[in-house]
Amino acid sequence: MPTNDLGMLSATKMIETPLMRGLERALDQSAFKHQMLAQNLANVDTPGYRTRDVPVFAGEIERAMAGDDAEAAPPMMPVAREVRGLMERPDGNNVSVERESLLLAQNQLRFEVAVAFLKAEFHRLSTAINGGSTS
Repeated sequence: MPTNDLGMLSATKMIETPLMRGLERALDQSAFKHQMLAQNLANVDTPGYRTRDVPVFAGEIERAMAGDDAEAAPPMMPVAREVRGLMERPDGNNVSVERESLLLAQNQLRFEVAVAFLKAEFHRLSTAINGGSTS
């Protein structure tokens, strides 16, 4: 095992796969979306607050599974945008607890799928490192 930083960086590069990089992006986006949804719920009683969301990134896991290299694509910075067309209350707030709860559940499922794929990829790499042994 290399003992210097350059050797460790090289070893890290060897086990980083396009799938792992894509899943990392999917997890980052999911975490950002979770923060945005939680912020909406926290402001459900704030007069004039407008619901914000992150554009859909559902294809991120699919791109990762297809092996599309995340290094080739420019890093995507999620941007929160106001959601239009929601029913507004008299105080100007348009947050729907039901909508946000549903989106939180969907986001949690996406996160869990990405974690499961990442765990499987680590297991695959571990098996390869151990010469096929699963112990």
